[in-house]
Amino acid sequence: MNLEAIGIVRNDVKQPVRHGWSEVVSDIVIDSRLAEALDGLDEFSHLIVLYWMHQLTPGRKLKLKVHPMGKPELPLVGRFATRSPSRPNPVGQATVRLLERRGNILKVKGLDAIDGTPVIDIKPYIPGYDLAADAKTPKWTTNH
Repeated sequence: MNLEAIGIVRNDVKQPVRHGWSEVVSDIVIDSRLAEALDGLDEFSHLIVLYWMHQLTPGRKLKLKVHPMGKPELPLVGRFATRSPSRPNPVGQATVRLLERRGNILKVKGLDAIDGTPVIDIKPYIPGYDLAADAKTPKWTTNH
């Protein structure tokens, strides 16, 4: 499998933080050869950004069962039942607000990626496709 970065995240966050991502403003600098592929994207208020969490080591030995958010009071569940960044493949996903497009640069708010993070794909957020009206989640996902 071959993945190629389409761009890079630029912001003031140099190390991962646990909270406050919703207020972080970032520039996603897209490879200039792909700038035309951004045409029409500025008609959307939100985007889904897929990125490679490059500071994590892919394939390292991971516990298969964990307490969500590292909280021992929450039930032990399989790693894929959590949003933990520690995964076999360090692919991150965020739904962000698009503030503006300037050429090959997308200014976004709410991207939980540090400065220098490779971006591997961008998709428009479309409620009809991306919103699951009948979504079910375990009780532990609320109020934590």
